Amino acid sequence: MTLPTRRPVLTRALLAPACAAVLLATPAPAPLVAPAAAQEAASAVQDLVLDNVTLSFGETGVSAPRVSVSGTRLSKEELLAIFQGDAKESWGTRLQRLDAGSLTMPELRVERRSGERRQVVTYRDVTARNVHGGRISELTAAGATLSVEGVPGQPAKASGSYGKIRAEEVDLTALARLYAEAGTARSGFQRLYASLAVESIAFIDERGTTVSIARLSGRDLAGRQTPATWSGAVESLAGADLSQPDPGKRARAAGLIADLAESVSVGSLEASDIAVKEVKGPDPLNFGIGKFAYTGNGAEAGVSLSDVSFGSDEASGKIARLALAGFSLEPTIATLRRLAKSAPDKPAAAEKPGEKAAPVPPPADPAAQEAELRRLTPVIGTLTLSDLTFDVAGKPTDPAAKTGPMHVGLRGGTMTFGPPKDGVPTASRLSLTGLTLPARAVESVPGLGSLGLYGYRDLDLDVIADTAWNESTKELSFNELSLTGKDMGKLRLNATLGGIGPDVFDPDAAVSGFAMLSATAKALDLTLENGGLFDRFITAQAKTLSLKPDELRKEYVTASVIGVPVILGNSAAAKAIGAAMGKFVSKPGTLSISAKAKNGEGLGMVDVSTAPTPAAVLDKLEVNAKAE
Repeated sequence: MTLPTRRPVLTRALLAPACAAVLLATPAPAPLVAPAAAQEAASAVQDLVLDNVTLSFGETGVSAPRVSVSGTRLSKEELLAIFQGDAKESWGTRLQRLDAGSLTMPELRVERRSGERRQVVTYRDVTARNVHGGRISELTAAGATLSVEGVPGQPAKASGSYGKIRAEEVDLTALARLYAEAGTARSGFQRLYASLAVESIAFIDERGTTVSIARLSGRDLAGRQTPATWSGAVESLAGADLSQPDPGKRARAAGLIADLAESVSVGSLEASDIAVKEVKGPDPLNFGIGKFAYTGNGAEAGVSLSDVSFGSDEASGKIARLALAGFSLEPTIATLRRLAKSAPDKPAAAEKPGEKAAPVPPPADPAAQEAELRRLTPVIGTLTLSDLTFDVAGKPTDPAAKTGPMHVGLRGGTMTFGPPKDGVPTASRLSLTGLTLPARAVESVPGLGSLGLYGYRDLDLDVIADTAWNESTKELSFNELSLTGKDMGKLRLNATLGGIGPDVFDPDAAVSGFAMLSATAKALDLTLENGGLFDRFITAQAKTLSLKPDELRKEYVTASVIGVPVILGNSAAAKAIGAAMGKFVSKPGTLSISAKAKNGEGLGMVDVSTAPTPAAVLDKLEVNAKAE
């Protein structure tokens, strides 16, 4: 899991509303109360006011000028003791004693420092209702403002605001344990809140990029403890980089990321009317999402986006729906755990007088390091989209230069990726339906560049690419590679390659390239269905050669029946291929050619390159050809 380096502040800004549920769990110094006074204070329900409450832990400080506590049996001293910063009892234990009908704060300020950067979030009219045993039934805030500042005296680097914030069933005790107490995965998940909703989120960074979200809501957020605690892990990750050369630091960062990735569970998350505008730079960008939805549990787990739009001066587009299902971080976390185990058991001992300094571990080999980073690839699953439109702006159409606006569309698309092997999916399927684009867009593509000459102005294509690797048989199967065009026809290819072992997926290009030399071609099936393209080809070629279409067709029939066998060695297989091609040219329908290695192992590159004639290659194959 990698966060964009350009937007760390933005990420924290979007997560800040969730922290509203954490704020009441932060510490503040206060004296302990004597047992006798505590018993006396607990004899009746009362209302109390705490002034200038200040909490401080690590790089984060929380302050509230006034806290009104209603309907509590705790005394003022007992309340302050709960938030005492240097108390011997753990936060979880103390917060279990928190009990009140409500706590209200006209203002709550949270300030976090990181180097020269300071982030300040100020919440307005914060109210916690029905607080019992450290759990809040309902937590609300009228709104909040955010500012990110650098060197004192300089303008804010970023700013933002939030509308109404509301959370239900907030467990302060669980939050305190996660942030302040170390643990392991065996600690189990603890639910932090049942629901959270934030309205009217707005943010602008130092580059002038703005982000707005009409509403953000989530349900069933849970977490579990980590060895470094949540706060410790986040602090330690500041500036961490998995690509850094120091193996110890890289390993520790990998362990922290893996711990955090496995410590959070979200039932669902939704956001509506998301808009991002980047106004600076040579090509300003606008990006929008009508609705974002994430479901984290069960068979319906996945992410979906609706009404996606994007645009710049050069291009714009829309997607009606985009969805991802079957996504998994398991291989990513497994790689992070493996990287974490490579950390030195302990730091090198300090040099003593008369002793040589302990050798410093050499930096990791760049190639090996890159290979490990590639193995961080997750299971992508299945990505589907519908109704894509993409428009490329251009100058007014110039027939000579063949330029101008271009429109590309896609009615539907599905991309499925299987579990990765060394970062490369072992199976994949791409299916595109209704890919529409002007013929001039493929002028430079071999085999498609002449379509405009055959009378096609706009193309309507379907594309399928389905491949799978079988580790036990060491085979790579091209189950289907096909291209279908409206008023054109269909070209379909199926093939099986042998000798494809695990080394083919090795991140080292030299290793994978050498492994491919042992690949063999075991089977090939080619099918060509005419849907009008061949007829247009004959007509266009006849016009160029000043012949009638029927005259040119007869010449092609002769060339197929006589010329092809001669070129291929006049074997039985060569004659079968020539006869089938001649029949197809005479009356275009469906042409099928299949070839299979007779030895069962397949033909390798050496077999083909050392064959004296094409006939020698065909003699090693079982060939079938027919036309219908």
